[in-house]
Amino acid sequence: MSAAAPESPPDTIAQRSEQRFFQTNPAEKRRQQVGLSSLTPAEKKTYAHVHLIHPAVNRRVPFSNKTEREFWKFVTKEGLPIRRLPRNYAWGTDRTGRDIGTYSPDELEQRSLKHAKLTSLQIQHRHFLSKREKQHEISAEDITAEKTRRKAMAALKRDLYGEITGTLAKDPEWDDVIPIPQNEPEGALAQIAYPDDYAEAVSYLRAVMAADECSPRTLRLTEHVISMNPAHYTVWLFRFKIISVLKLSIPDEINWLNEVALSNLKNYQIWNHRQLLMDYYYPIIEEDDQTIRKLARSETQFITRMLEEDAKNYHVWSYRQYLVSKLFMWTMGELLSTQNHIEEDVRNNSAWSHRFYIVFSDPTASTPGSGPTDADPRVPAETLDREINYCKEKISLAPQNQSPWNYLFAVLAKGARPLSSLKEFAESFVSALGEDAEEVRSSHALDFLAKLYDDEGKREKAELCLQRLGEKWDPVREGYWKYRVQLLKSGAKE
Repeated sequence: MSAAAPESPPDTIAQRSEQRFFQTNPAEKRRQQVGLSSLTPAEKKTYAHVHLIHPAVNRRVPFSNKTEREFWKFVTKEGLPIRRLPRNYAWGTDRTGRDIGTYSPDELEQRSLKHAKLTSLQIQHRHFLSKREKQHEISAEDITAEKTRRKAMAALKRDLYGEITGTLAKDPEWDDVIPIPQNEPEGALAQIAYPDDYAEAVSYLRAVMAADECSPRTLRLTEHVISMNPAHYTVWLFRFKIISVLKLSIPDEINWLNEVALSNLKNYQIWNHRQLLMDYYYPIIEEDDQTIRKLARSETQFITRMLEEDAKNYHVWSYRQYLVSKLFMWTMGELLSTQNHIEEDVRNNSAWSHRFYIVFSDPTASTPGSGPTDADPRVPAETLDREINYCKEKISLAPQNQSPWNYLFAVLAKGARPLSSLKEFAESFVSALGEDAEEVRSSHALDFLAKLYDDEGKREKAELCLQRLGEKWDPVREGYWKYRVQLLKSGAKE
């Protein structure tokens, strides 16, 4: 094989791993470039021998003695590597979530040196503890050295892992803080039995909040408390204050928040914190269209991931609605994304609600400040027709599903269209009402008809619809239907 041209030094660890992969896998790069059939005979021979080395070592290839001698003779002559590195080695992430594979070689060397230094300090620390346990004489110099060592270990752990490990009382970083314990009245009937580590962390949190300290260590403390109790509302507010005072990176905070959210799907405080971050971050980037588009894309991707875990998560849908307005995401892509959720589950009321918001709150095609059921002349007629037809299609799939019926009522109200415009459609779900052959495929259609007949002045037919709902088709809400009958007789509207 001809000597390959020298490669340029890698910029990242991942690039270096890629280079080493090809160095230990001769002919692999050529095979990927031109295909196995286009390799030269010499390259094919090298390629075959490289891939047979491991099976040969493990005796998984039935070589004859002569063939085996010839095989290893060729391997030795060509200097083929016995050990081959895997491709796409996973380096993992650091404390900020950054892929270590994106480190430069110098950055990785510095990280490795810190690991080595921490290991050395831990060995010395264990030696000190061993001497103390065995009651060996410990000098003042030994104690001073141990204090210095503990501070260095704590700093390295924070730098490498970003976590608070062990009790705060034993961490030299917190020696200057006097914790404020929970003040429970003596003899209180409902004292909360906090775990010791949580009670300690919160007592330090009270102290730094009382001192109004916004610093890197208090940020780490909030992360520590949140890891134990993500529903602690106050710690989230304090964390946001720290971030805004220190002017920390919002994208970094969002990346951290993503991991917390995926581990706590039903937590509300996470989404309130995220909204505060957006309100703080948006004025900083509002003149940068590219950054806003990138943010909208990344937020949408994360919301999609969250909804894959829980398609009806109220907090996620509420935040999504906020995000549409904040980042002006009144797009067909957003509409289609929401429609996909309805296609997957036609009973997903959250998706229906979001669709209504996208369609009828778009400032380019609606009246600002118009209520959800207020008639809006700015909404195009073709939009109303499209939404009505979409409702009819989904109602036909699941007539007893209330979501599209509610949506249909709201669309008609938006367009100031009478219920009678869909009389034939609604009546298709009801037959022989009040007779022995009575059949109702949708109680919601019966409710629709009750309102429709009332609008037409056909009070007896409207009353019959309500009576049959209470008596047979929705007896669980019998009291409500009787109330509706009373309203009907009095001429009042609900």
